[in-house]
Amino acid sequence: MKAQTTQSWKAAAAAVRWNIQPLIDGKRRSSQSELDYDNVNPATEEILCRYKVGTSADIEDAVKSARQAFEDGRWSEMPPGRRAEVLTKWADLIIQHKAEIGLLDSLEVGKPIKVAIYDAETLAAPHLKQWAGFANKLLGSAAPLDSKTLTFNTYEPRGVIGAITPWNFPSLNVVYKVGPALAAGNTMVLKPSELSPSSALRMAELALEAGLPEGVLNVVPGLGSTVGAALAAHRDINLLSFTGSTATGQKLAEAAARKSLKPLLLECGGKSPQIVFADVDNLDAVADATVNWVLWNQGQVCSAHTRLIVQDAIKEALLEKVVTRAAQRVPGDPLDESTTFGPLAGPDQRKRVKGYIERGLEAGAVPVLKGTVQEEGGCYVSATIFDKVTETMSIVQEEIFGPVLCVQSFKTEEEAIRLANGTEYGLAATAWTRDLGRAKRLAHTIRAAAVFIKTSGTEGPDSGCMLSYEPQKASGYGSEVGLRGLESYSTLKWVTMGGS
Repeated sequence: MKAQTTQSWKAAAAAVRWNIQPLIDGKRRSSQSELDYDNVNPATEEILCRYKVGTSADIEDAVKSARQAFEDGRWSEMPPGRRAEVLTKWADLIIQHKAEIGLLDSLEVGKPIKVAIYDAETLAAPHLKQWAGFANKLLGSAAPLDSKTLTFNTYEPRGVIGAITPWNFPSLNVVYKVGPALAAGNTMVLKPSELSPSSALRMAELALEAGLPEGVLNVVPGLGSTVGAALAAHRDINLLSFTGSTATGQKLAEAAARKSLKPLLLECGGKSPQIVFADVDNLDAVADATVNWVLWNQGQVCSAHTRLIVQDAIKEALLEKVVTRAAQRVPGDPLDESTTFGPLAGPDQRKRVKGYIERGLEAGAVPVLKGTVQEEGGCYVSATIFDKVTETMSIVQEEIFGPVLCVQSFKTEEEAIRLANGTEYGLAATAWTRDLGRAKRLAHTIRAAAVFIKTSGTEGPDSGCMLSYEPQKASGYGSEVGLRGLESYSTLKWVTMGGS
Protein backbone atom coordinates (compact mmCIF):
# COMPACT_ATOMS: atom_id res chain seq x y z
CA MET A 1 0.00 0.00 0.00
CA LYS A 2 1.41 3.36 -1.04
CA ALA A 3 2.31 5.72 1.81
CA GLN A 4 -0.05 8.64 2.35
CA THR A 5 0.53 11.98 4.00
CA THR A 6 -1.12 12.98 7.25
CA GLN A 7 -3.07 15.59 5.30
CA SER A 8 -4.47 12.98 2.93
CA TRP A 9 -5.58 10.80 5.85
CA LYS A 10 -7.22 13.81 7.48
CA ALA A 11 -9.04 14.53 4.24
CA ALA A 12 -10.22 10.92 4.12
CA ALA A 13 -11.35 11.20 7.74
CA ALA A 14 -13.34 14.34 6.99
CA ALA A 15 -15.06 12.51 4.13
CA VAL A 16 -16.33 9.63 6.29
CA ARG A 17 -20.12 9.47 6.34
CA TRP A 18 -20.99 7.89 9.65
CA ASN A 19 -23.85 5.39 9.69
CA ILE A 20 -24.00 3.58 13.02
CA GLN A 21 -27.33 1.82 12.66
CA PRO A 22 -28.12 -1.84 13.36
CA LEU A 23 -27.62 -4.26 10.49
CA ILE A 24 -30.46 -6.78 10.82
CA ASP A 25 -31.55 -9.34 8.24
CA GLY A 26 -29.04 -7.92 5.77
CA LYS A 27 -30.20 -4.30 5.95
CA ARG A 28 -29.42 -1.18 7.95
CA ARG A 29 -32.35 0.05 9.98
CA SER A 30 -33.00 2.70 12.60
CA SER A 31 -32.63 1.78 16.24
CA GLN A 32 -35.79 1.92 18.32
CA SER A 33 -33.96 3.90 21.01
CA GLU A 34 -34.62 7.61 21.50
CA LEU A 35 -31.36 8.26 23.36
CA ASP A 36 -28.09 9.29 21.71
CA TYR A 37 -24.48 8.32 22.38
CA ASP A 38 -21.53 10.54 21.49
CA ASN A 39 -18.92 8.77 19.38
CA VAL A 40 -15.67 10.59 20.32
CA ASN A 41 -12.32 10.68 18.56
CA PRO A 42 -9.80 10.10 21.39
CA ALA A 43 -7.01 11.84 19.47
CA THR A 44 -8.86 15.16 19.59
CA GLU A 45 -11.80 14.53 21.95
CA GLU A 46 -14.08 15.89 19.26
CA ILE A 47 -17.41 14.21 18.54
CA LEU A 48 -17.34 12.16 15.36
CA CYS A 49 -21.09 11.55 15.33
CA ARG A 50 -24.04 10.70 17.54
CA TYR A 51 -25.90 7.41 17.36
CA LYS A 52 -28.61 5.59 19.30
CA VAL A 53 -27.70 3.67 22.46
CA GLY A 54 -29.81 0.72 21.34
CA THR A 55 -32.66 -1.15 23.02
CA SER A 56 -33.81 -4.64 23.85
CA ALA A 57 -36.25 -4.28 20.95
CA ASP A 58 -33.30 -4.02 18.54
CA ILE A 59 -31.89 -7.23 19.99
CA GLU A 60 -35.28 -8.92 19.72
CA ASP A 61 -35.45 -8.16 16.00
CA ALA A 62 -31.87 -9.32 15.45
CA VAL A 63 -32.37 -12.59 17.32
CA LYS A 64 -35.54 -13.32 15.37
CA SER A 65 -33.67 -12.76 12.13
CA ALA A 66 -30.79 -15.01 13.21
CA ARG A 67 -33.19 -17.72 14.43
CA GLN A 68 -35.10 -17.76 11.14
CA ALA A 69 -31.84 -17.93 9.21
CA PHE A 70 -30.68 -20.86 11.32
CA GLU A 71 -33.89 -22.84 11.23
CA ASP A 72 -34.39 -22.64 7.48
CA GLY A 73 -30.88 -23.97 6.94
CA ARG A 74 -29.68 -21.26 4.56
CA TRP A 75 -26.28 -21.39 6.33
CA SER A 76 -26.36 -24.25 8.84
CA GLU A 77 -27.18 -26.81 6.14
CA MET A 78 -24.82 -25.34 3.58
CA PRO A 79 -21.95 -27.79 2.92
CA PRO A 80 -18.90 -26.90 5.03
CA GLY A 81 -16.77 -26.50 1.92
CA ARG A 82 -19.17 -23.89 0.58
CA ARG A 83 -19.19 -22.05 3.92
CA ALA A 84 -15.40 -22.00 3.72
CA GLU A 85 -15.55 -20.43 0.26
CA VAL A 86 -17.77 -17.61 1.52
CA LEU A 87 -15.55 -16.93 4.54
CA THR A 88 -12.43 -16.95 2.38
CA LYS A 89 -13.96 -14.47 -0.04
CA TRP A 90 -14.95 -12.32 2.93
CA ALA A 91 -11.34 -12.34 4.14
CA ASP A 92 -10.18 -11.22 0.69
CA LEU A 93 -12.68 -8.34 0.76
CA ILE A 94 -11.40 -7.27 4.19
CA ILE A 95 -7.91 -7.03 2.69
CA GLN A 96 -9.24 -5.03 -0.28
CA HIS A 97 -10.95 -2.60 2.10
CA LYS A 98 -8.20 -2.53 4.73
CA ALA A 99 -7.66 1.24 4.46
CA GLU A 100 -11.35 1.99 4.97
CA ILE A 101 -11.60 -0.40 7.93
CA GLY A 102 -8.34 0.85 9.43
CA LEU A 103 -9.42 4.48 9.17
CA LEU A 104 -12.66 3.79 11.05
CA ASP A 105 -10.76 2.08 13.87
CA SER A 106 -8.14 4.81 13.97
CA LEU A 107 -10.77 7.53 14.31
CA GLU A 108 -12.91 5.72 16.88
CA VAL A 109 -10.25 4.34 19.27
CA GLY A 110 -7.06 6.19 18.36
CA LYS A 111 -5.14 3.35 16.74
CA PRO A 112 -2.19 4.56 14.63
CA ILE A 113 -3.42 4.30 11.06
CA LYS A 114 -0.72 1.88 9.88
CA VAL A 115 -1.34 -0.34 12.92
CA ALA A 116 -5.09 -0.33 12.29
CA ILE A 117 -4.56 -1.33 8.67
CA TYR A 118 -2.13 -4.05 9.77
CA ASP A 119 -4.76 -5.42 12.17
CA ALA A 120 -7.26 -5.80 9.34
CA GLU A 121 -4.89 -7.13 6.69
CA THR A 122 -2.36 -9.19 8.63
CA LEU A 123 -4.35 -10.33 11.67
CA ALA A 124 -8.09 -10.35 10.97
CA ALA A 125 -8.12 -11.64 7.39
CA PRO A 126 -5.62 -14.51 7.84
CA HIS A 127 -7.34 -15.69 11.01
CA LEU A 128 -10.66 -15.70 9.16
CA LYS A 129 -9.08 -17.82 6.43
CA GLN A 130 -7.75 -20.19 9.08
CA TRP A 131 -11.22 -20.76 10.47
CA ALA A 132 -12.57 -21.15 6.95
CA GLY A 133 -10.08 -23.97 6.50
CA PHE A 134 -11.35 -25.63 9.67
CA ALA A 135 -14.99 -25.64 8.50
CA ASN A 136 -14.80 -29.24 7.24
CA LYS A 137 -12.44 -30.47 9.96
CA LEU A 138 -15.02 -31.07 12.73
CA LEU A 139 -14.71 -34.83 12.81
CA GLY A 140 -16.72 -37.04 15.15
CA SER A 141 -15.79 -40.51 16.37
CA ALA A 142 -17.35 -43.97 16.35
CA ALA A 143 -17.31 -46.74 18.97
CA PRO A 144 -17.36 -50.43 17.89
CA LEU A 145 -20.19 -52.45 19.46
CA ASP A 146 -21.48 -55.32 17.34
CA SER A 147 -22.45 -56.06 13.74
CA LYS A 148 -26.00 -54.72 14.20
CA THR A 149 -25.26 -51.50 16.07
CA LEU A 150 -23.47 -48.31 15.10
CA THR A 151 -22.78 -45.63 17.69
CA PHE A 152 -20.97 -42.40 16.95
CA ASN A 153 -20.48 -38.74 17.87
CA THR A 154 -21.24 -35.88 15.53
CA TYR A 155 -20.83 -32.11 15.86
CA GLU A 156 -23.75 -29.82 15.10
CA PRO A 157 -23.97 -26.02 15.23
CA ARG A 158 -25.44 -24.71 18.48
CA GLY A 159 -27.89 -22.32 16.83
CA VAL A 160 -27.94 -18.57 17.44
CA ILE A 161 -24.75 -17.17 18.97
CA GLY A 162 -24.61 -13.90 20.87
CA ALA A 163 -21.22 -12.18 20.83
CA ILE A 164 -19.91 -9.07 22.59
CA THR A 165 -16.58 -7.65 21.50
CA PRO A 166 -14.22 -5.08 23.08
CA TRP A 167 -12.76 -1.94 21.52
CA ASN A 168 -9.02 -2.60 21.67
CA PHE A 169 -8.76 -4.57 18.39
CA PRO A 170 -12.10 -3.82 16.68
CA SER A 171 -11.60 -5.60 13.35
CA LEU A 172 -9.70 -8.56 14.79
CA ASN A 173 -12.23 -9.07 17.58
CA VAL A 174 -15.05 -9.32 15.04
CA VAL A 175 -13.20 -12.16 13.32
CA TYR A 176 -12.36 -13.85 16.64
CA LYS A 177 -16.06 -14.23 17.38
CA VAL A 178 -17.62 -14.53 13.96
CA GLY A 179 -14.97 -16.72 12.29
CA PRO A 180 -15.31 -19.93 14.31
CA ALA A 181 -19.04 -19.46 14.97
CA LEU A 182 -19.94 -19.13 11.29
CA ALA A 183 -17.47 -21.80 10.18
CA ALA A 184 -19.29 -24.21 12.51
CA GLY A 185 -22.64 -23.34 10.88
CA ASN A 186 -24.22 -21.00 13.44
CA THR A 187 -25.99 -17.70 12.92
CA MET A 188 -25.14 -14.67 15.04
CA VAL A 189 -26.03 -11.44 16.75
CA LEU A 190 -22.92 -9.33 17.35
CA LYS A 191 -22.68 -6.37 19.70
CA PRO A 192 -19.45 -4.42 19.12
CA SER A 193 -18.13 -2.04 21.76
CA GLU A 194 -19.94 1.28 21.83
CA LEU A 195 -16.53 2.91 21.30
CA SER A 196 -15.82 1.11 18.03
CA PRO A 197 -18.95 -0.06 16.19
CA SER A 198 -18.18 1.16 12.67
CA SER A 199 -15.66 -1.40 11.43
CA ALA A 200 -17.89 -4.25 12.64
CA LEU A 201 -20.83 -2.88 10.67
CA ARG A 202 -18.71 -2.34 7.55
CA MET A 203 -17.18 -5.82 7.80
CA ALA A 204 -20.66 -7.32 8.09
CA GLU A 205 -21.63 -5.56 4.86
CA LEU A 206 -18.55 -7.05 3.20
CA ALA A 207 -19.64 -10.49 4.43
CA LEU A 208 -22.94 -10.03 2.61
CA GLU A 209 -21.00 -9.02 -0.50
CA ALA A 210 -18.97 -12.22 -0.14
CA GLY A 211 -22.13 -14.32 -0.27
CA LEU A 212 -23.14 -14.68 3.37
CA PRO A 213 -26.94 -15.07 3.38
CA GLU A 214 -28.99 -12.29 4.91
CA GLY A 215 -29.86 -12.83 8.56
CA VAL A 216 -26.85 -15.03 9.30
CA LEU A 217 -24.79 -12.17 10.79
CA ASN A 218 -26.64 -9.35 12.51
CA VAL A 219 -24.82 -6.41 14.15
CA VAL A 220 -26.46 -4.26 16.82
CA PRO A 221 -24.41 -1.31 18.15
CA GLY A 222 -25.21 0.21 21.51
CA LEU A 223 -24.32 0.31 25.18
CA GLY A 224 -23.58 -2.66 27.36
CA SER A 225 -26.35 -1.63 29.73
CA THR A 226 -28.92 -1.73 26.94
CA VAL A 227 -27.90 -3.96 24.04
CA GLY A 228 -25.35 -6.08 25.90
CA ALA A 229 -27.65 -6.85 28.80
CA ALA A 230 -30.53 -7.72 26.47
CA LEU A 231 -28.32 -10.06 24.45
CA ALA A 232 -27.03 -11.86 27.55
CA ALA A 233 -30.52 -12.36 28.98
CA HIS A 234 -32.26 -13.41 25.76
CA ARG A 235 -33.74 -16.91 26.02
CA ASP A 236 -33.28 -17.69 22.34
CA ILE A 237 -29.50 -17.21 22.37
CA ASN A 238 -27.86 -20.65 22.47
CA LEU A 239 -24.37 -19.50 23.50
CA LEU A 240 -22.92 -16.17 24.60
CA SER A 241 -19.31 -15.27 23.79
CA PHE A 242 -17.70 -12.27 25.48
CA THR A 243 -14.28 -10.64 25.54
CA GLY A 244 -13.72 -7.81 28.01
CA SER A 245 -13.19 -7.09 31.67
CA THR A 246 -13.58 -9.73 34.38
CA ALA A 247 -16.15 -7.58 36.19
CA THR A 248 -18.35 -7.36 33.09
CA GLY A 249 -17.88 -11.07 32.40
CA GLN A 250 -19.19 -11.87 35.87
CA LYS A 251 -22.25 -9.68 35.34
CA LEU A 252 -23.01 -11.32 32.01
CA ALA A 253 -22.67 -14.79 33.51
CA GLU A 254 -25.14 -13.84 36.24
CA ALA A 255 -27.60 -12.38 33.71
CA ALA A 256 -27.35 -15.43 31.47
CA ALA A 257 -27.92 -17.80 34.38
CA ARG A 258 -30.96 -15.91 35.66
CA LYS A 259 -32.81 -15.93 32.36
CA SER A 260 -31.64 -19.08 30.61
CA LEU A 261 -29.10 -21.83 31.15
CA LYS A 262 -26.88 -21.01 28.18
CA PRO A 263 -23.16 -21.82 27.95
CA LEU A 264 -20.66 -18.96 27.89
CA LEU A 265 -17.22 -18.38 26.42
CA LEU A 266 -15.39 -15.73 28.43
CA GLU A 267 -12.01 -14.17 27.77
CA CYS A 268 -11.57 -11.55 30.44
CA GLY A 269 -8.77 -9.60 32.08
CA GLY A 270 -5.10 -10.34 32.44
CA LYS A 271 -2.02 -9.28 34.39
CA SER A 272 0.60 -11.25 32.55
CA PRO A 273 4.17 -11.72 33.84
CA GLN A 274 7.43 -11.61 31.92
CA ILE A 275 10.00 -13.59 33.91
CA VAL A 276 13.69 -13.12 33.15
CA PHE A 277 16.39 -15.41 34.55
CA ALA A 278 20.04 -14.44 34.87
CA ASP A 279 21.21 -17.08 32.39
CA VAL A 280 20.04 -15.03 29.39
CA ASP A 281 22.91 -13.54 27.40
CA ASN A 282 21.22 -10.83 25.35
CA LEU A 283 19.50 -8.26 27.56
CA ASP A 284 18.92 -6.02 24.57
CA ALA A 285 16.60 -8.62 23.05
CA VAL A 286 14.80 -9.00 26.37
CA ALA A 287 14.44 -5.23 26.76
CA ASP A 288 13.05 -4.87 23.24
CA ALA A 289 10.50 -7.62 23.86
CA THR A 290 9.51 -6.20 27.25
CA VAL A 291 8.80 -2.73 25.90
CA ASN A 292 7.02 -4.05 22.83
CA TRP A 293 4.75 -6.22 24.99
CA VAL A 294 3.78 -3.60 27.55
CA LEU A 295 3.33 -0.73 25.08
CA TRP A 296 1.64 -2.73 22.30
CA ASN A 297 -1.63 -0.94 21.50
CA GLN A 298 -0.78 1.61 24.23
CA GLY A 299 -0.93 -1.21 26.78
CA GLN A 300 -4.58 -1.85 25.97
CA VAL A 301 -4.18 -5.60 25.50
CA CYS A 302 -5.61 -8.22 27.85
CA SER A 303 -2.46 -10.34 27.54
CA ALA A 304 -0.06 -7.39 27.91
CA HIS A 305 2.99 -8.41 29.96
CA THR A 306 2.72 -5.61 32.51
CA ARG A 307 4.71 -7.34 35.27
CA LEU A 308 8.47 -7.62 34.69
CA ILE A 309 9.84 -10.21 37.12
CA VAL A 310 13.65 -10.19 36.98
CA GLN A 311 16.34 -12.18 38.78
CA ASP A 312 18.33 -9.97 41.15
CA ALA A 313 21.68 -10.35 39.40
CA ILE A 314 20.53 -8.68 36.17
CA LYS A 315 17.70 -6.47 37.35
CA GLU A 316 19.44 -3.10 37.30
CA ALA A 317 21.10 -3.69 33.94
CA LEU A 318 17.85 -4.82 32.32
CA LEU A 319 15.76 -2.10 33.91
CA GLU A 320 18.09 0.59 32.56
CA LYS A 321 17.65 -0.75 29.04
CA VAL A 322 13.88 -1.01 29.40
CA VAL A 323 13.55 2.56 30.70
CA THR A 324 15.72 3.92 27.88
CA ARG A 325 13.57 2.23 25.23
CA ALA A 326 10.23 3.07 26.80
CA ALA A 327 11.16 6.75 27.14
CA GLN A 328 11.60 6.92 23.36
CA ARG A 329 8.01 5.84 22.72
CA VAL A 330 6.29 9.21 22.43
CA PRO A 331 2.55 9.33 21.65
CA GLY A 332 1.66 10.93 18.34
CA ASP A 333 -1.12 11.72 15.87
CA PRO A 334 -2.79 8.44 14.80
CA LEU A 335 -3.21 9.74 11.24
CA ASP A 336 0.54 10.23 10.85
CA GLU A 337 1.92 7.03 9.32
CA SER A 338 5.11 7.37 11.36
CA THR A 339 3.15 7.12 14.63
CA THR A 340 3.38 3.78 16.43
CA PHE A 341 2.01 4.90 19.81
CA GLY A 342 -1.31 6.71 19.85
CA PRO A 343 -3.78 7.94 22.47
CA LEU A 344 -5.77 5.76 24.81
CA ALA A 345 -9.23 4.79 23.60
CA GLY A 346 -11.13 7.57 25.33
CA PRO A 347 -11.48 9.93 28.30
CA ASP A 348 -12.71 7.18 30.61
CA GLN A 349 -9.67 5.06 29.83
CA ARG A 350 -7.35 8.03 30.42
CA LYS A 351 -9.00 8.64 33.78
CA ARG A 352 -8.63 4.98 34.71
CA VAL A 353 -4.92 4.82 33.88
CA LYS A 354 -4.20 8.14 35.58
CA GLY A 355 -5.94 6.86 38.71
CA TYR A 356 -3.77 3.76 38.84
CA ILE A 357 -0.60 5.80 38.41
CA GLU A 358 -1.65 8.01 41.31
CA ARG A 359 -2.46 5.01 43.49
CA GLY A 360 0.93 3.52 42.72
CA LEU A 361 2.66 6.70 43.84
CA GLU A 362 0.57 6.88 47.00
CA ALA A 363 1.44 3.26 47.83
CA GLY A 364 5.16 3.98 47.64
CA ALA A 365 6.10 2.56 44.24
CA VAL A 366 9.10 4.32 42.68
CA PRO A 367 8.50 5.76 39.18
CA VAL A 368 11.78 5.18 37.36
CA LEU A 369 9.92 6.53 34.33
CA LYS A 370 6.99 8.85 34.98
CA GLY A 371 4.68 9.21 32.01
CA THR A 372 2.76 12.38 31.25
CA VAL A 373 -1.03 12.52 31.05
CA GLN A 374 -2.60 14.98 28.62
CA GLU A 375 -5.70 16.27 30.35
CA GLU A 376 -7.61 17.69 27.37
CA GLY A 377 -7.55 17.88 23.60
CA GLY A 378 -6.47 14.25 23.27
CA CYS A 379 -6.29 11.15 25.48
CA TYR A 380 -2.50 10.81 25.34
CA VAL A 381 -0.69 9.00 28.17
CA SER A 382 2.98 8.06 27.85
CA ALA A 383 4.72 5.14 29.50
CA THR A 384 5.19 4.79 33.26
CA ILE A 385 7.51 2.22 34.85
CA PHE A 386 7.29 1.48 38.58
CA ASP A 387 10.09 -0.12 40.60
CA LYS A 388 10.06 -1.12 44.28
CA VAL A 389 6.53 -2.45 44.09
CA THR A 390 5.03 -4.92 46.55
CA GLU A 391 2.77 -7.85 45.77
CA THR A 392 -0.26 -6.27 47.43
CA MET A 393 -0.26 -2.98 45.49
CA SER A 394 -3.24 -2.43 43.19
CA ILE A 395 -0.91 -1.64 40.29
CA VAL A 396 0.53 -5.16 40.64
CA GLN A 397 -2.73 -7.01 41.25
CA GLU A 398 -5.24 -5.28 39.00
CA GLU A 399 -5.50 -4.88 35.24
CA ILE A 400 -4.72 -1.27 34.33
CA PHE A 401 -5.13 -1.57 30.55
CA GLY A 402 -2.63 1.15 29.81
CA PRO A 403 1.12 1.79 29.37
CA VAL A 404 2.17 1.00 32.95
CA LEU A 405 4.86 -1.57 33.84
CA CYS A 406 5.60 -2.90 37.33
CA VAL A 407 9.04 -4.35 38.09
CA GLN A 408 9.59 -7.11 40.66
CA SER A 409 12.74 -9.07 41.51
CA PHE A 410 13.43 -12.61 42.69
CA LYS A 411 16.29 -14.78 43.87
CA THR A 412 15.12 -18.35 43.23
CA GLU A 413 13.04 -20.15 40.65
CA GLU A 414 10.44 -20.98 43.31
CA GLU A 415 10.06 -17.30 44.15
CA ALA A 416 9.69 -16.41 40.48
CA ILE A 417 6.89 -18.93 40.06
CA ARG A 418 5.12 -17.66 43.18
CA LEU A 419 5.26 -14.07 41.89
CA ALA A 420 4.13 -15.09 38.43
CA ASN A 421 1.09 -16.89 39.84
CA GLY A 422 0.44 -14.20 42.43
CA THR A 423 -2.60 -12.54 40.84
CA GLU A 424 -6.15 -13.70 40.17
CA TYR A 425 -5.51 -13.76 36.43
CA GLY A 426 -4.21 -16.54 34.19
CA LEU A 427 -4.12 -15.46 30.56
CA ALA A 428 -0.50 -15.39 29.35
CA ALA A 429 3.11 -15.50 30.57
CA THR A 430 6.60 -15.37 29.10
CA ALA A 431 9.78 -16.77 30.63
CA TRP A 432 13.30 -16.08 29.42
CA THR A 433 15.83 -18.81 30.19
CA ARG A 434 18.40 -20.99 28.46
CA ASP A 435 17.91 -23.86 30.91
CA LEU A 436 15.76 -26.53 29.24
CA GLY A 437 14.91 -28.28 32.51
CA ARG A 438 13.74 -25.01 34.03
CA ALA A 439 11.76 -24.21 30.88
CA LYS A 440 9.83 -27.47 31.20
CA ARG A 441 9.13 -26.84 34.87
CA LEU A 442 7.90 -23.31 34.18
CA ALA A 443 5.64 -24.46 31.37
CA HIS A 444 4.00 -26.83 33.84
CA THR A 445 3.83 -24.67 36.98
CA ILE A 446 2.84 -21.26 35.59
CA ARG A 447 -0.94 -21.00 35.63
CA ALA A 448 -1.77 -19.32 32.34
CA ALA A 449 -3.60 -20.11 29.13
CA ALA A 450 -0.49 -19.49 27.02
CA VAL A 451 3.11 -19.81 28.21
CA PHE A 452 5.92 -18.59 25.95
CA ILE A 453 9.43 -19.86 26.66
CA LYS A 454 12.15 -17.74 25.05
CA THR A 455 15.93 -17.83 24.94
CA SER A 456 17.91 -14.65 24.47
CA GLY A 457 18.60 -15.47 20.83
CA THR A 458 16.72 -14.46 17.72
CA GLU A 459 13.28 -16.01 17.69
CA GLY A 460 11.92 -17.75 14.62
CA PRO A 461 9.11 -16.28 12.49
CA ASP A 462 5.48 -16.66 13.49
CA SER A 463 3.99 -19.74 11.85
CA GLY A 464 0.68 -17.94 11.32
CA CYS A 465 -1.22 -20.85 12.87
CA MET A 466 -2.80 -20.07 16.20
CA LEU A 467 -3.27 -23.05 18.47
CA SER A 468 -6.17 -23.26 20.88
CA TYR A 469 -5.96 -22.26 24.52
CA GLU A 470 -8.29 -21.69 27.46
CA PRO A 471 -8.05 -18.83 29.99
CA GLN A 472 -7.52 -19.74 33.63
CA LYS A 473 -8.72 -18.28 36.93
CA ALA A 474 -10.38 -14.85 36.61
CA SER A 475 -9.26 -14.54 32.99
CA GLY A 476 -12.25 -16.59 31.88
CA TYR A 477 -13.05 -20.03 30.50
CA GLY A 478 -13.72 -21.82 27.24
CA SER A 479 -11.68 -21.92 24.02
CA GLU A 480 -12.56 -20.05 20.85
CA VAL A 481 -9.23 -19.93 19.02
CA GLY A 482 -8.04 -22.55 16.55
CA LEU A 483 -9.91 -25.76 15.79
CA ARG A 484 -11.12 -25.99 19.39
CA GLY A 485 -13.01 -22.78 18.74
CA LEU A 486 -15.23 -24.54 16.23
CA GLU A 487 -15.84 -27.29 18.78
CA SER A 488 -16.86 -24.69 21.38
CA TYR A 489 -19.37 -23.22 18.96
CA SER A 490 -20.75 -26.69 18.25
CA THR A 491 -22.73 -29.19 20.29
CA LEU A 492 -21.60 -32.82 20.52
CA LYS A 493 -24.32 -35.36 19.84
CA TRP A 494 -24.29 -39.10 20.57
CA VAL A 495 -26.14 -41.21 17.97
CA THR A 496 -26.84 -44.95 18.23
CA MET A 497 -28.31 -46.89 15.32
CA GLY A 498 -29.31 -50.48 15.99
CA GLY A 499 -31.53 -53.27 14.80
CA SER A 500 -31.64 -55.31 11.66
